[in-house]
Amino acid sequence: MDKVNTILFYFTGTGNSLKAARELAQELGAAELRPIARLINRGGPILANADRIGIICPVYAWGLPLIVLQFIQQLSLDQSSYIFGLVTCGGFAAATLKQLDRLLRQKGLKLSAGFSLRFPGNYTPLYGAIPEKQQKELFSKAHLRLKQIAGIVREGRMARIESNFFLVNLLFSGLIYRQGISRFPAGDRDFWLNDKCSGCGICARVCPVNNIEIKEGRPSWQHHCQRCLACLHWCPEEAVECGKTTQGRRRYRHPEITLEDIIQQK
Repeated sequence: MDKVNTILFYFTGTGNSLKAARELAQELGAAELRPIARLINRGGPILANADRIGIICPVYAWGLPLIVLQFIQQLSLDQSSYIFGLVTCGGFAAATLKQLDRLLRQKGLKLSAGFSLRFPGNYTPLYGAIPEKQQKELFSKAHLRLKQIAGIVREGRMARIESNFFLVNLLFSGLIYRQGISRFPAGDRDFWLNDKCSGCGICARVCPVNNIEIKEGRPSWQHHCQRCLACLHWCPEEAVECGKTTQGRRRYRHPEITLEDIIQQK
């Protein structure tokens, strides 16, 4: 396998992490984007030979998504590679990047730098999408921040692995994450359909882990969910609901990411 300059592995549900990966690739130049979901769905070891490796994903319950945990287990890298993490979040990342570093160290690797980046949040069971004006402000700040990150990565500099205060990390990335993440696969029992469902099947097409089957024109969740909420946010009829709180709440998708982008990641 020929060695390349930079590989950016990404996972995304509503587009924030893909947008960050694309901007970073443009700033770095000669960077390959590789979707984690597609690699996981193929199975087997995930090989990468590059001078710089980036792992880009959202924060779920103040930790790494389950699919990223599996990705790290399957990942095989040259120990001389410069590895960095970039996580996107609507609030704060707590110890998510520390978690990534710990998992890599178990494989004889380590993070050289870890960055968190705020984007509009998308966890509709807790809140609706923020107004477009506020979204644009976050996009502008993220754009400037990505230029700074690109400078650090381009030079191969060591940088702080960003995290929050110890007690915050302990509570959110410790207690809450450990209790919450184990419930995600079967948590798709919370999804249901309102009367707008047209049976179009888009929810199944965007699911990164093929957790949705269309049966008699209706989606059926198969209990290995990532809780990315792609099915909820990309439904063109806003027919997918989650629990008792999402009805009437505004959906969110990154405006520069298309439906086809999400489908193609798997």
